[in-house]
Amino acid sequence: MISFPNSKLQKLWVKSMVYHMELLTKDRKYLVTGASGYVGGRLVRSLLNEDLEVRVFVRDKEKIKGQPWFNHVEIVEGNANSESDLIAALTGVHTAFYLLHSINLGKNFDDIEAVMARGFARAAEAAGISQIVYLGGIANDKKSSQHLASRVQTGAELASGTVPVLELRAGIIIGSGSASFEMLRHLTHRLPVMTTPKWVSNLTHPIAIRDVLYYLRGAAALEVPVNQVFDIGGPEILSYADMMQKFAKLSGLPRRWIIKVPVLTPELSSLWIGLVTPVPTALARPLVGSLINEVVADPKKSINDLIPPPPEGLLNVESAVTYALSKTSDGQVESRWSDASYPTAPWQKAQGDPDWAGEMTLKDFRETTTDIPLAQIWKTIEGIGGQHGWYGSDFLWFARGLLDRMFGGVGLRRGRRDPDHLRVGDSLDFWRVEKIERESVLRLYAEMVLPGKAWLEFRVSEVDGKTHIEQEATFTPNGLGGQLYWYSVLPFHTFVFPTMLRNIVKKTQRKIR
Repeated sequence: MISFPNSKLQKLWVKSMVYHMELLTKDRKYLVTGASGYVGGRLVRSLLNEDLEVRVFVRDKEKIKGQPWFNHVEIVEGNANSESDLIAALTGVHTAFYLLHSINLGKNFDDIEAVMARGFARAAEAAGISQIVYLGGIANDKKSSQHLASRVQTGAELASGTVPVLELRAGIIIGSGSASFEMLRHLTHRLPVMTTPKWVSNLTHPIAIRDVLYYLRGAAALEVPVNQVFDIGGPEILSYADMMQKFAKLSGLPRRWIIKVPVLTPELSSLWIGLVTPVPTALARPLVGSLINEVVADPKKSINDLIPPPPEGLLNVESAVTYALSKTSDGQVESRWSDASYPTAPWQKAQGDPDWAGEMTLKDFRETTTDIPLAQIWKTIEGIGGQHGWYGSDFLWFARGLLDRMFGGVGLRRGRRDPDHLRVGDSLDFWRVEKIERESVLRLYAEMVLPGKAWLEFRVSEVDGKTHIEQEATFTPNGLGGQLYWYSVLPFHTFVFPTMLRNIVKKTQRKIR
């Protein structure tokens, strides 16, 4: 490990290293996969802040249209399972960041991830790139969970080709919007007394998202390709229970009572987390499974000889949590765990009516006109959901969200990234923003458990000096079951949707008085 006699000398060394790296990276192009995800979205911005040339590989560019960096990157659309699409994305690239995962795609996600990584390695070799950088998870136990074992296997598959792979294995990532942070925050806030599995006493090695990005940027600027595995962690090693107590203290809450019991399996724990926190059971299950093992960085795999720690030092847990909480309370969350699309329910993937039958579309349309300025009405519409609620019939929305979670859906607890502003791709309770045109159109796509596909759209326009509002709920059912579902909830629609439109106007009137 590199050591310095004092911090001043270390800062001077880092400055000279940064200058040298700037010269190295000037003509390089970087590919970021998983740019719509939690780490990927932040990494893109971080690389752009260094004036680097960035290309992103996405399935659908419309889903990242709301990102602040959308117009500052080169975008390649394609399928990560298509080798020709990957080669097209990788051609001309020096370093590719591999941030893809399939943790939400069912119980065999590890097999899916292995195939995807193997294909990426072949494409990277064919495209002639110099370096792959992969962010995985610390796995220093022979009996690792399926999630951690899959992370290790993904790294091995990427390294099966001839392109050098620099693999960074991180512990729990603490940052506003991360799945681990949201689990920790909601468990601590909502449960003053917790019955927990014994493994909450297992040691973990958390690291702040700020420091993860620091190491990823450092990997981008290496002079020569590196083919090696490194563990990265923050300055503290502590148990998950200790992290919850620190979180409670920083949140101004009394000390939590944690009662350890031996009967809570990962399956039961993930069901409980899915009920209490915004993280759905399908995502909680592999995350909880990872906590069963002690996840501590191996000092023999330290990266400090290659990339020294930041001059200001790594953030400790208290600093990382405080920073994340401030970002959350200020509504300045850059990206969230839910930015990546939630997998469609199996019955939504299945073929519905035959092509010759035509696709049935069922609608609930409402409209109204008001003297309130369009800009003010739009602010209320854009603020829908999350802490602002759904403008009436809250008990029905709550019941629908609870029902959704009982059937493995996301429910209402995902909330919003920002309390007032939306962008394409944002998750919004159990909806996702599919289209937004300021002061004109907001279209939401339903990610709740449904026997079909549903949208909720608002359109505003000026007509004869007044503001005209149109609200339309659209449902395309999958077969007879979908049709029966629509007609069974129709009585609730006749109450929910008129109330919503009426209260949008009323709430706006109250705000401008």
